[in-house]
Amino acid sequence: LSLAAQVKLLRFLQEKEYRQLGSTRICRADVRVIAATNLDIPEAVGSGRIRQDLYYRLDVLPLSLPALRERRDDIPLLADHFIKQYGRELKKQILGFQPPALRKLLAHDWPGNVRELQHVIERAALFCEQNTIGADEIRFPRLNGSGGQETFKEAKAKTIDCFERTYIQGLLRVYQGNISQASKAARKNRRAFWQLIRKHQIDAQAFKSGQ
Repeated sequence: LSLAAQVKLLRFLQEKEYRQLGSTRICRADVRVIAATNLDIPEAVGSGRIRQDLYYRLDVLPLSLPALRERRDDIPLLADHFIKQYGRELKKQILGFQPPALRKLLAHDWPGNVRELQHVIERAALFCEQNTIGADEIRFPRLNGSGGQETFKEAKAKTIDCFERTYIQGLLRVYQGNISQASKAARKNRRAFWQLIRKHQIDAQAFKSGQ
């Protein structure tokens, strides 16, 4: 919060009164406030980024949450929560994690804490083609030679590959492995559609009825 906003928050906490934007009427509210920060609080107070009086007003019941790498028992629980969430959003039936994938999650240091874990699980759900997450789907943000994360071009290429594979498999499933009908539905010529099938190593025969 800006220092000006901190003054207003402090006044609200002390007086339990507020005024709606554009109104002259004073309203009262009896609430409890939970505040969180990832700042070094003593340093932020000392440098003036956090008002000292606001800090003391909020510091009624302080709770310190350790970094994710210091509470590895939480990783499977959080991963399970996120995979269910993204499974619903992507309309995929993902049942959980294969043991190698879980070991990979537990071995990582998680410098980005829970947000990094959430991002990794979201990407795993996107690339998952089975009903469980394997170790290959667990991909951590990597540092390249320039010190940055995965480039836009690399991330875009992976996302396009995933879309193409899922889209083609969906059409082949609908048209029971009939490449001609599937290519017409995709509005692509049969040769180009067949090249995509080969590119992603998809077995069209597996989608034929009775197979």
